[in-house]
Amino acid sequence: MRRISKLTRVAVGVASIALAATACGGTSSDSGSGSDGGGDTKGLAIAYDIGGKGDQSFNDAAYAGLQKAQKEFDYKTADIEPTEGETDADKEQRLASLAKQGYNPVIGVGFAYGPAMEAVAKKYPKTTFGIVDSVVEGENVASLVFAEEQASYLAGVAAAKATKTNTVGFVGGVDIPLIHKFEAGYKQGVQDTSGGKVKVVSQYLTQTAEEGGFSSPDKGKAAAEGQIEKKADVLYQAAGLSGQGVIEAAAKAKVWAIGVDSDQYEQAALSAYKNYILTSALKDVGGAVYALAKSVEDGKPLTGTQTFDLKVNGVGLSESNPEFAKIAGLSDAVAKAKEGIIDGSIKVKTE
Repeated sequence: MRRISKLTRVAVGVASIALAATACGGTSSDSGSGSDGGGDTKGLAIAYDIGGKGDQSFNDAAYAGLQKAQKEFDYKTADIEPTEGETDADKEQRLASLAKQGYNPVIGVGFAYGPAMEAVAKKYPKTTFGIVDSVVEGENVASLVFAEEQASYLAGVAAAKATKTNTVGFVGGVDIPLIHKFEAGYKQGVQDTSGGKVKVVSQYLTQTAEEGGFSSPDKGKAAAEGQIEKKADVLYQAAGLSGQGVIEAAAKAKVWAIGVDSDQYEQAALSAYKNYILTSALKDVGGAVYALAKSVEDGKPLTGTQTFDLKVNGVGLSESNPEFAKIAGLSDAVAKAKEGIIDGSIKVKTE
C-alpha cells in the first residue's frame, strides 16, 4: 500500500471544482462492447449514493472528481444513479455491470455499497474498486474514508462563536455510526469553545436510509424549523439532499446554517440562501475519487484503507462567506483548533 501522503497530495483542492461541476439530471454512461473486467479502454465509473447527482453535497463532490479525471485522462467515464428502494443485489448488479464493461476503477459512493462491493470485487480481480465512507477488505479494493469528526469539530467551534442565543442545532440524515461522527465532533467543538455554555439540540431524520433521511428536503426543513423554535440560531446538517431543507429553513428564519461535504455557500442551486450559510464542513470526496483514478492510470492502483484527515487537507472548514471573518474571534478560534487537532493536543471524539 502506498503512503497516505502520496494519495492525498493529488487529492487536495479537488473539492473546489465541485462548485462548478454539479449538474442535475440523468446518468452518463458508455455502452461499450464489454469485456471481462479490468479493460483499459475505459476509465473511472462511479455509482451514486441515495440522493444521486444534484444533491449539492456528497454525490456532487464525487462527480467533481470524476469530471477532473475525465478531463485530465481523456477517457470514457460513467456515473450511475441509484433507484428507489433498491437492494444489495441491485447494487451488486450495478457494480458488476460497470466492471464487465471495462471501467476501471469502479467506485461505490457511500457505505451502503459495502456488501455489494465485497461480493463483486472477488469476481473481477483485474478491476480496481473503491468505496467511499466504508472499509471493505479485498486485494483490489481501496476504502476511502474521512475524519468527518475533525471537520465537524471546527464547525462546532464556528457555531459556538456565532451563536447569540447560546443554542445551536444538529440535523443528521440517518441515525447511523457514520453520522454519529459528525454529531460527536460538532458537539465537542461547541462545548470546548463555549466552556459548556452553549446547548446543542440534535435530531436524526430517520432510522434507515430507505426512509429518506438523506433524500428528503421536506424532512430537513421540518426538523430545522423545530430547532429554530427552540431558539437554535446556528444549524449544522449532515443529511445529504435533506440538508437543503435545513438551509432553506435557516435562511427563512434569518439564522445561520452550516453546510457539509461541499462548500455549499458556493453552490449555484443554493444561491438564494447563501447569505445565511456561515461555513461548510468540507470532505474532499472529489479528491479521493480522483486520487484513486490517477493511481490506476499511473499503473499503481491504491488499495487498503486510505484516510483523509485535517493533516492532509482531506477535511476542513470553508471560509467563503465574507461574514465568517467578521464574527469576533471566530477565525482565530478555528485556526487554533485546527492546529490542536493536527498536533494531537485535541483528541476529537467519534461517538
